[in-house]
Amino acid sequence: MIYKVEFEISKKELKALPSYILVKLRRWADQVQSLGLEEVRKSSGWHDEPLKGNRKGQRSIRLNKAYRAIYIIENDTLVVVLEANKHDY
Repeated sequence: MIYKVEFEISKKELKALPSYILVKLRRWADQVQSLGLEEVRKSSGWHDEPLKGNRKGQRSIRLNKAYRAIYIIENDTLVVVLEANKHDY
């Protein structure tokens, strides 16, 4: 089970996010660390989905309609958040 979350995002990038987005990202990370990624994925509110194309192997969660976080799973034990940004539709 995966219970550890690390951020590869720099502190500068995190500070650039709107505060309500940062709160939601931290809430997701807290849930993963307390419940496990498999349980959190069951919640439809995060819209956890695998990505395609040049992002194959990565997954995303929706933080709201405009923002999403991209993450990968390393060694079946760790979630690494690569970025959180405004999604281009």
